[in-house]
Amino acid sequence: MAEGFARYLKGDVIEPYSAGIEVHGLNPNAVQVMAETGVDISSHHSKHVDKLKNIQFDYVITVCDHAHEHCPIFPRKTKLLHIGFDDPPRLAKGANSEKEALDIYRRIRDEIRDFVKKVPESLRAE
Repeated sequence: MAEGFARYLKGDVIEPYSAGIEVHGLNPNAVQVMAETGVDISSHHSKHVDKLKNIQFDYVITVCDHAHEHCPIFPRKTKLLHIGFDDPPRLAKGANSEKEALDIYRRIRDEIRDFVKKVPESLRAE
């Protein structure tokens, strides 16, 4: 969701990449709630961070605690930031209905959107 919003809202000023320390499939709930905002992430795919190891990043932003705790080492000039968001699939496992699960995704989607709207300006303050 973060890459989708970064491309949609800030694609003219940042070049976002999304990867994880584990590869998971594209979550259909994430695709659905992003489509509700007009952002199509249906062609996105889960990538391992090793696939991006030859790219020189200015910033690496981890968005979940697991990734933050196990994030690989990046060159010294890369600024590593952690912005923790709840993990939608983990929380949705305990949902009592599909609506409740989607509402979890919507809440986190909106939190991510609000963060992305402030990038890159918010990063300069770091």
